[in-house]
Amino acid sequence: MIKSIFIKNFTLIDKLHLNFDKHLNVITGETGSGKSIIIGAVDIVLGERASKEVIKTGEEKAFIEMVLEVDDMNILSFIKNNDIDLEFDNEIIISREITQNSTKTRINGVLVTQNFMQELRHMLIDIHSQHQTYKYLNPKTHLHLLDNYGDAEHQQLITNYKEKYSQLLKLKNEYKNKTENLEAARSQIDFLKFQIEEIENAKITDTNEYDELKKQREVIVNTESLKEVSYGGYYALYDSENSIISLLDSIERDLTKASHLDERLAPLAENIANSSISLKETADELRSYSENLETNAQLLEEIEERINLLDKLRRKYGATLEQILANYEKYKSQLEDVEISDEKILELEKNIKQTEDETDKLAQKISENRRTLAQNLSELVKQEIHSLEMPRADFKIEVNKTEKNQNGADDVEFLIITNPGEPFKPLSKIASGGEISRIMLALKSIFAKSDKINTVIFDEIDTGISGKASQAVAEELVKLSSDHQILCITHQPIIAAMGHKHFYVQKIQKENTTTVEVSTLSDEGRIKTLSWLAGGNLSEDSKNFAQKLLEQAREFKEQYN
Repeated sequence: MIKSIFIKNFTLIDKLHLNFDKHLNVITGETGSGKSIIIGAVDIVLGERASKEVIKTGEEKAFIEMVLEVDDMNILSFIKNNDIDLEFDNEIIISREITQNSTKTRINGVLVTQNFMQELRHMLIDIHSQHQTYKYLNPKTHLHLLDNYGDAEHQQLITNYKEKYSQLLKLKNEYKNKTENLEAARSQIDFLKFQIEEIENAKITDTNEYDELKKQREVIVNTESLKEVSYGGYYALYDSENSIISLLDSIERDLTKASHLDERLAPLAENIANSSISLKETADELRSYSENLETNAQLLEEIEERINLLDKLRRKYGATLEQILANYEKYKSQLEDVEISDEKILELEKNIKQTEDETDKLAQKISENRRTLAQNLSELVKQEIHSLEMPRADFKIEVNKTEKNQNGADDVEFLIITNPGEPFKPLSKIASGGEISRIMLALKSIFAKSDKINTVIFDEIDTGISGKASQAVAEELVKLSSDHQILCITHQPIIAAMGHKHFYVQKIQKENTTTVEVSTLSDEGRIKTLSWLAGGNLSEDSKNFAQKLLEQAREFKEQYN
């Protein structure tokens, strides 16, 4: 529900703040006074395209702010899920700023995209205008409108169908992928076996083997050089006449004797002794290393063969032994898939058949429900249209079979006859503005409980009607406003009198500019306005007529609000 709207520097409006009633709000004014500007502001703040031309001449920017009360938890969750905080549990503030170069929309101060607003607006408000395409005229919406009118059992049936249909699509997609993969894999089965066998025969157990083999080969190839270096180290450290260790031992003895004279030399002597011991151990290891080195031609040949084998595998199956083994597991898995795919495909075919049957049964049941709903709804809409002074009109909801899809296996369209003798035609073919307005009101009244949209705007719903038709439309608007907020632009005094709140729009000339101003009418103001609407003057007769209209409207509204 729209609680209020603030408009500044928008087309012909300087500054305007309106508070709306939760039931029927009527807007009247002379032709061309700017009534539709208010509806246009609502439209734009909810995401309709806006150009810089809507900025009032001489101003830099236009600004619109609308406060809404929202009770639908789905809408509140949708807003919260987009990281928008709700300062008050069920109140949101939507604002839009239009400058010469850009527009910005905010919800509770948070910038939002126009796509987000387009999605949100369809949850909040219906705008019915002679200049817009009614959603009820669009056949694409008819199936959902019909379904929404169904009871909880029908809604659950549709939910079950959609889940089952989604499952069917997944199964078919899986079947398609598996059969395609199977054909490709079958052509490679011999090659897979060859790859697996070649890797298995290599008997790779250690992923570090290749690097270790290369190290072993390097040692064997350079045995003589390594012998010479290691033995030379041993000789210099220990075996030569003036070996390093003998020199250290001599230094250690001298320092030990000298430490009797100066004890500070004692730790130095000990350090020399420790170094000598360490070097002796190193010398022993060098001698042992040198003595154990052998040039083994047979081992070298075996190592070279193994390295060549692993190099061959690395070129074919991966740069490292780890990658080779990973591919080995992959090839085995692929081969296993091929070998058991036939069984899986047979199982898939069985599941698809079963799911297809279940989906068909659900679709058939939904179709039966829709035909029953269509018949009942057609009668209800027909009665509603007749009550709106179209007694010779006929209406039906046509349900035709179509290819199975996510919504079932039906195509639904609303059809109407406005003149006897003519065939049924789609709603979009209605020529008369007055007929369109009344049919839209009839449909909205019927679907009011199921579409969950709280606010409905009718821009000149009285186009092309008068007399009894106006009275019927006025009464229907009051009925609809018992559980929907209505904003209605009208030229008919009978409709205007039914409003719970009455706004009067007029153009005011100020110096060299024209400004649109809106006033909320008191009872006295309403009598004057209704007098002008009814008779074009403020005679006693017209005032009495206006007073009578208000009294009759008040009595009628008491039945519903």
